[in-house]
Order: sequence, then C-alpha cells, then structure tokens
Amino acid sequence: MEHTDDHAPDAVLRGRPGVILLIACAAQFICVLDVSIVNVALPSMRESLGLSPAGLQWVVNGYALTFAGFLLLGGRAADLLGTRRVFLAGLTLFAAASLAGGLAVEGWHLVAARFVQGLGGALLVPTTLTVLTTTFTRPRARARALAVLTAAAGAGGALGGVFGGLLTGLLGWRWVLFVNVPLGTVLSLAAAGALHGTARSVLRGRLDLLGSLMVTLGTSALVAAIVMSEGHGWTSVYTLLLLGAAALLLTGFLLWERRANHPLVPPAVFRVRPVMTANTLALLTSGVMPATMFFLSLHLQYVLDMTPLRAGVAMLPGAVGVALGAAAASRLIAVLGPRLLFLTGSLLTAVALAWLSGLPPDGGYAGHVAAPLFLSMAGLGMAGLPLTLTAVAGAGPDRAGLASGLLNTSKQLGGAVGLAALVTLATTRTAALTAAEGTSADAATAQGFGLALQVAAGVLLLAGVCGLALPRVARVDPASAATPPPHDAA
Repeated sequence: MEHTDDHAPDAVLRGRPGVILLIACAAQFICVLDVSIVNVALPSMRESLGLSPAGLQWVVNGYALTFAGFLLLGGRAADLLGTRRVFLAGLTLFAAASLAGGLAVEGWHLVAARFVQGLGGALLVPTTLTVLTTTFTRPRARARALAVLTAAAGAGGALGGVFGGLLTGLLGWRWVLFVNVPLGTVLSLAAAGALHGTARSVLRGRLDLLGSLMVTLGTSALVAAIVMSEGHGWTSVYTLLLLGAAALLLTGFLLWERRANHPLVPPAVFRVRPVMTANTLALLTSGVMPATMFFLSLHLQYVLDMTPLRAGVAMLPGAVGVALGAAAASRLIAVLGPRLLFLTGSLLTAVALAWLSGLPPDGGYAGHVAAPLFLSMAGLGMAGLPLTLTAVAGAGPDRAGLASGLLNTSKQLGGAVGLAALVTLATTRTAALTAAEGTSADAATAQGFGLALQVAAGVLLLAGVCGLALPRVARVDPASAATPPPHDAA
C-alpha cells in the first residue's frame, strides 16, 4: 500500500521508491559526467569545427559556468514551482542542448549549446536531491538513498574520460553529446510516470528574480575569472575586472536578500551552523577530485604513453572507489556520525594522495596509480555523504532544493578554484624543473603533478580538522520525523 506525506513538497509519488532513486541517480550521473566527457574529444572537435584554443577552453568551461551560476535558482525553483515540473524542464533543456551541440556546424554553435546544457544541468541537479529527501524520510532510508546519489555523482566525475574516450574512438566526437538525447528521452518518460505531485510545494512565495540575476551573474563572473586566469594570469585586466564585477554583484546580492520580500536565500540560512559548515567544507575539498583526475589523465598519456582510450579505462579504479566509499558511508554514518565519518574519509584521501604524489616517470600502473587512486576516491566517497546530510537536515524539509542548490554551488565553485590553483602550482613547478639542467621532461611533469597532489593532501588534512565542527550524530528534520514516510524504502 502506498503512503502519502502531505507535508512534503511533491509528496504524491507513484511507483516503487527504487525507480525514483534510479531516475534521480541517472540524472545526477549524466549532469556530472558532462563536465568532463568532452575532454578526450577536444582534438577531434578542433579539427572538425576549426575551433581556436580559446574556443576549446569554452567548450569545457561554458558548461561549468552556467552549471555553477544557476544552481541556486534551480534549487529555489524546485521548492516553489514543484520538483516534477522543474525536473522535466531541466531534462528537456539538457537533452535539446545536447542535440544542438552534436549537430553543430560552427564552433560557436557548440559553445552556445554547452552554455544551455549547463543551465539544464543546474535545474536537474538540485531537484534530484529534493526528490530523494521527500521520498525517503526515514533516517536510515534517506542515508542509503543519498549515499547512492553521492556514488552516482562521483562515478559521473570519474567516468567522464572513460566514456568520452569510448564514444570518440568508436563513433566520433558528436556522440559525446548525442548520447544524452536517448538517455534524456527515457528519463523524461520514466519521470513523467513516477513523479506525480502538486504543482507547487507547501512553501509559498515567488522567485526572487533580482536576487537570482545578481547571484547568477556574480557567480558566473567569478567562474569566468578563474577560467580567464589560466590563460591571462591573476593580475591581468580581464581577470581583475571579472573579479571586481563578481565582488560587486555578490555583495549586492547579500544586501538585497536582507530586504527582499521573497529572498532567494533567506538570510536565516547563513545563521544555521550545520548548513554553513557543510558548504565551507565543500568549498575546501571539491577541487581534489577533478584535479586528481586531470593530473592522472595527463600522466597516463604523456608520461606512460597510453592512448586516450587506454588512459580512460585505466582510471576506472577511481569510479569503483567512489561507489564503494559511498556505499560504506551509508552504513557507517549511523555508527560514526557525520563528524567522524568525514574525518575518516578525509584522512584516507590525504594518505592516498600523499602516496600518489610519488609518481615516478617510469613507474608501473598497479602500485603507483591504481591502488592510491582507488583509496583516494573511496575516501572522497565516504566524506561526501556527511556534508549532504548535514546541509539538507540543517535547512529543513521546505528548503531542500535551496540547500541542494547552495551545496552544489559550493562544490562547483570549490572545484573550479581548487583545480585552477593546483594546475597553476603544477605548471609552475614543471616549468622551473624543465628549465633546470639534468631534469627530463617526464620527470619534471611527474614532480609538478606530485607537488600539486601533496598540497591537495594537505587541504584534506585541514578539512578533516575543520570537519570537527559538523554535528556529532546524524540529525533528521523534525518535520520529517513527525510525519509518516511516503514509502518504507531502502
């Protein structure tokens, strides 16, 4: 017999909870996957469309720009307009932009499609978390569902290079984008049947359009400044202008939210310590995974002379590690609590990254890459669940979408800042060693990557200590605990 939780947004959900979980995880997977799936296909895109080096950069970063910039608006829209409506709109936009990108005949067509694709992803990702938190309300069921969602997101980040290499090598670069069309169609049909709820959530209000515009433009300017710094430097006019614009817009956003009648981010959220702690830790640690995958991809291809396809497959231990780490987290969270679980995952990743930083230019794959890669990603899989649970429980059930959007924005910004900083560090070290006599190019590259990974390990150690500010035990939203769960799931 189905139960209904009338106090949760979009509470009437038809079908088995497992189907809803599968839909949410699939949507999360493809959105995160598309951040990196184009990397292996970039040389083919350049030859086919005549893209300049700057154009290639925007194929990658255009998606990240709108993805990060619109996450808060996507989360708030899910709270106010209904998860089913926003989920289907985001999925449709994502698939349509993928089709347009695959059919591109000019470079700017592809870049524009990637910008729109990021907008679709920004609507989807926070909505998937809202769907799960309003479906799985019992503490253990919610923890397991969020662990699976974390594993799906982690696997998407780790498998981007693998899938990109397979599709590019077997079918051509356009299928890196075309593949989202049948996937999006199937997911839309499944979601239309499985999700059925009210048109709006119980949280009444209107979208804060001015606040949305300021935070989106401010966040986008910040991400754009990070992107520009890679080619122009942090002190260039372009970078400084973008950083100034970001500071003005984000400051204006904070001031406006204090006086808006229906604020996008209620000021009270910034006073909830669990929410702010989780977001701060996400900012600090989210650059580790993309940086590790970036460095290893280059090391495998340029130092160990692997083809892009072989290099992608060689990174599979990372995806397996994330999945197993998240699965273990769903069981350990009840025993260790968020604080100790995050500390355990952070320390495991820090130790594994220190091991991985010793990459020799002529080292083997199994002992020098596969084992530490697996352990580092397993630690990140374990550390992700405590942050998600803390952020969502702290915000309350009526703002699950907002909490998700805020957390994912922190992750995207932290990932962009962390990746840019670590890549700059590695590049500077490699250039200095290459200029010195007696250091081979392979040895200099390996040592540059190693230094960046050592710094990443230090960041994880710092995060583990800061994680002591997390709650000692997993908490459940009072409203969720007081109402009957819609399903006895997971």
